[in-house]
Amino acid sequence: MNMLLLSLILALGIYALLSRDLLHSVIALSAISMLSALLFTILRAPDVAITEAAVGAGVSTVIFVWAIRHTQRRDKEES
Repeated sequence: MNMLLLSLILALGIYALLSRDLLHSVIALSAISMLSALLFTILRAPDVAITEAAVGAGVSTVIFVWAIRHTQRRDKEES
């Protein structure tokens, strides 16, 4: 189970780095945080899991989405 979660975290991390859409990257990072929280729960660290879920998947995602919504998209043709 641990290896499956770690593989998913690695795959989502690579996807977040290679994605051309910022919103897709933020969603991948949020999923990484949720999988990390699940991994911490399995490893019997519930306090760390709750903190990771609240800060990593909750607050950070809201801040990133807010920042993306308040920026302008620049296409290749404009640069």
